[in-house]
Amino acid sequence: MNKICLLFLLFYGITSFGQAQNTGSRPRVFVFTDVNNEPDDEESLVRFLVYSNEYDIEGLVAHTSCWLKKGIREDLIRKQVAAYGLVRPNLAKHASGFPTQQALEAVISSGQPEYGMAATGKGKSTPGSRLLIKAAQKQDNRPLWVLLWGGANTLAQALQDAREELSAAELNQLIAKLRVYSISDQDDAGAWLRQEFPALFYIADPSKQDHLSYYASTWNGISGDQENNTGVNYFFNLVDNSWLEQNISKNHGPLGALYPPLTVIMEGDTPSFLGLINNGLGWAESPAFGGWGGRYHLYQPHGETRPLWTSNLLSRDTFEYEPGKKFTSNGTTIWRWRDHFQYDFAARMDWCVADSYKKANHNPNLVVNNDQTKKVLYINASGRKKITLSAAGTKDPDGQPVNLKWWIYPEAGTVQNATLTITQGETTEVDLSGVKGSGTVHVILQGNDNGSPNLYAYRRVVITL
Repeated sequence: MNKICLLFLLFYGITSFGQAQNTGSRPRVFVFTDVNNEPDDEESLVRFLVYSNEYDIEGLVAHTSCWLKKGIREDLIRKQVAAYGLVRPNLAKHASGFPTQQALEAVISSGQPEYGMAATGKGKSTPGSRLLIKAAQKQDNRPLWVLLWGGANTLAQALQDAREELSAAELNQLIAKLRVYSISDQDDAGAWLRQEFPALFYIADPSKQDHLSYYASTWNGISGDQENNTGVNYFFNLVDNSWLEQNISKNHGPLGALYPPLTVIMEGDTPSFLGLINNGLGWAESPAFGGWGGRYHLYQPHGETRPLWTSNLLSRDTFEYEPGKKFTSNGTTIWRWRDHFQYDFAARMDWCVADSYKKANHNPNLVVNNDQTKKVLYINASGRKKITLSAAGTKDPDGQPVNLKWWIYPEAGTVQNATLTITQGETTEVDLSGVKGSGTVHVILQGNDNGSPNLYAYRRVVITL
């Protein structure tokens, strides 16, 4: 592939990143899981299914990793989907768009039955690898998110087959559709993919096939504070067994009953799809934006042959977790939202057993400058030194008051010294008089109700100078 073509594909992959969100449509997702290696994949799958109205699921594929080198368990995916089918009637009373059990069963499959690149090659195609190619070739302009909860060898098999079967132009078109979010490198296929397909959009913290570098990974912020001695144990009780048992696994229906107690950390794979939940933060527009899925920087780490979205000094967040106490790390980009996404999960599990809308809590609906969608609102300052933002029209579907907070997300923007005239209330002004140069300012409107559990919603405003 010549350099001009490669640069074009990299640019295309980066700039088209948020296409699904910009069109107001749901993201397409394809999951590879080493379910049964430890409980966390089964935990993540429960959460994934109760948010299944947030995306179009095109594959649920069992395969291997360095933690499960053989003995893949497609049956465990089917077991959870069957339990989901039992609670779907209740879920559908609280939100639209939940897929049927039959629709999900149609995209369950198995990938490479053995470990790593040694299990790939000519004649080693699997139902899972073929299913991915089929999904990627659909006449659908939306990107296809490929979520790697385990290894990457089934994705590698699919792209080896595609390279053999497709023309160069068709292969480039297929590659440009894929958005890979990998939970570190759980086999030797991730590094191979990044080298062989340099235009492949990839989010990962590259690693050896062991756990020794997991502590520094962004995804570790989901719940790895105590296991890896990172973070400040911010709302850590919400990711420990006692709270999970009370709010997720017990008395929350047949799907909740399949949520196992954690043995290492809770749901290490969940960050791969948390950002795809359309909560108003617009994470799917760019990994640099930050949100429930973490924040990443486009960078070429040592030993890599090209840039990827990864963690480094510039992808860290500084968060004031108590008055006067701040902490800075890559994991902070996820755990700073921990109480928000855990309470949100608890509400979804309540929906599983609440047979009417009035029996559960629901997120507020935030409005910014009369925009009632959840899309990122882009404003060109056009030389103005003050921008007025209003949340008038914001409502809670359950009739509760909505507590509104405005704040600037400095790490997501590219210029500094913007300020807000007020941080609480319906209206604020963004003062740009102290900003020097051109760039962007990210303003977050955050709203929460007073229900049980306490639920949050957001809007993001990106101001360009």
